[in-house]
Amino acid sequence: MDLRLKNKIVVVSGSAGKEGSIGETIINRLADEGAIPVLIDRNERGDRYAATLQQKGIDALFVKTDVTDPVEMENAVKIIAEKYGRIDVVINNVGVNDGAGLEATYEEFMDSLKLNVASYFLLVKYALPFLKESKGNILNIGSKVALTGQGGTSGYAAAKGGVLGLTREWAVDLIQFGIRSNAIIIAESFTPAYDDWLKTLPDGEAVLKKINKSIPFEGRMTKTEEIADTVLFIISDRSSHTTGQFVFVDGGYVHLDRALINDVNY
Repeated sequence: MDLRLKNKIVVVSGSAGKEGSIGETIINRLADEGAIPVLIDRNERGDRYAATLQQKGIDALFVKTDVTDPVEMENAVKIIAEKYGRIDVVINNVGVNDGAGLEATYEEFMDSLKLNVASYFLLVKYALPFLKESKGNILNIGSKVALTGQGGTSGYAAAKGGVLGLTREWAVDLIQFGIRSNAIIIAESFTPAYDDWLKTLPDGEAVLKKINKSIPFEGRMTKTEEIADTVLFIISDRSSHTTGQFVFVDGGYVHLDRALINDVNY
């Protein structure tokens, strides 16, 4: 199926994670579809990712940006607009489960909100004039923590709850401009960051096995490629009448009966 993403300017925040991260995977799948990926991140890996794509003859841009800084975010959008003259899609992909719980300081809690939800507001705010021109769309990467809780991560949970609220608010606000707004909700995905966390545990393999068994469909974590493929479909014209939706890519983790965990052997 042709997703008709060729030459679309797709801005992805939090896209310079380690190789195999959700953002990095999205960038490469966009390139595979002929889109023009624009990376916004403070990590200089983004420069290498963009250069690698350019060496393959694929147009790409990296704008080093502190996504919590309004001035840097506004400047990033200006740089993108100066080069391409338009923005077709914004994908807010920033997410750090930073463990800012009830024992955290007020400053730590606010820092979590700035990173995990305020950055979403900033990118959409500054990109909005260009999205209006292109009748583009917005996709926010959310987390099951917004719906299930997790414990010990008040900042992240509050932020991800806010992301879902903004998704619906923007869907309402922007209908008049023909702009769609949706969210992907992820539960357990085996990213490099997840792997790093498991390696800090005394028995990471046992923890991984337990997590896998908690996922009803196939008893495994969601692959980053599966997330990226769903992202591409939702931002494409093939999903042209979908807005204000939360799309779960989670192997049934959030909604399916927990009894399935005991009934199915993997």
